[in-house]
Amino acid sequence: MAVKHETELYKPIKSYFEAQGYEVKSEVMHCDLVAVHPETGDTLLVEMKKTFNLALLLQGIERLRLNGSVILAVERNRKKAGAHNQRFGDLTELCRLLGLGLMTVTFFKTKAPTLEMLCQPGDPPVRGQRRARSARLLTEFRERSGDYNTGGSNNRKLVTAYREKALRIAWALSQHGILSPRDAAAITEVPKAAHFMQKDYYGWFQRVERGKYRLKPEGEQAVLQNGEILDAWQRKRSADRPADSRPAEETAEVMQAAEAVEVTEGTQDTEKLFIY
Repeated sequence: MAVKHETELYKPIKSYFEAQGYEVKSEVMHCDLVAVHPETGDTLLVEMKKTFNLALLLQGIERLRLNGSVILAVERNRKKAGAHNQRFGDLTELCRLLGLGLMTVTFFKTKAPTLEMLCQPGDPPVRGQRRARSARLLTEFRERSGDYNTGGSNNRKLVTAYREKALRIAWALSQHGILSPRDAAAITEVPKAAHFMQKDYYGWFQRVERGKYRLKPEGEQAVLQNGEILDAWQRKRSADRPADSRPAEETAEVMQAAEAVEVTEGTQDTEKLFIY
């Protein structure tokens, strides 16, 4: 049952803290609710809103300048579950990061409201850093040859590192005709070229015989449409390391990786061996 005014939150919240031994008063120096424990002297400041919003969050941060124990209180509306201001798992973690407490009040038609303290002021964050995803993010950043997307874009094909590598292989096929994955890997410096050619995620590569591939018309079109990306990659490769000065041992590593991938072609478990 949705409340009409945030003042409806006051009575159940006051009763909640009084049951814990606090003395509660409202609207003290613009704070919605102030609770002081007569024995311990612990002081809590509570700011109330019908829904969780930016104004409430900023108000809570401002109250931290008065006291280190600040709690934000909002209604939990069961009919709006899934709305941004009802995603209490994420909102609770946000409050933990800021050192704020968060509590909800759920109202019912036929019984008394229920209160839930989602986090106390000063609780540490629960969600740790996603190290694996962080490593993948940095790998994706490093393996892109340039910035070919526009920040904030939605529902548009993005130029990812995976797409760039597939474009390099398509370019090599457009220049040299039929190639083996091993040769494509040596030309493009994509050790797992066989994976790209076998999976053919974009529908650009056609297998003509075991270990040999050619470019489909769709691949030729992709090469033409992405000439700027391919030119930038070639310029970057030339600037970083001229082709004739590539260390022999590194070339051998690329060739060995390509051979390892190529050997698996035709088996049913190829996709299990190579994960981009």
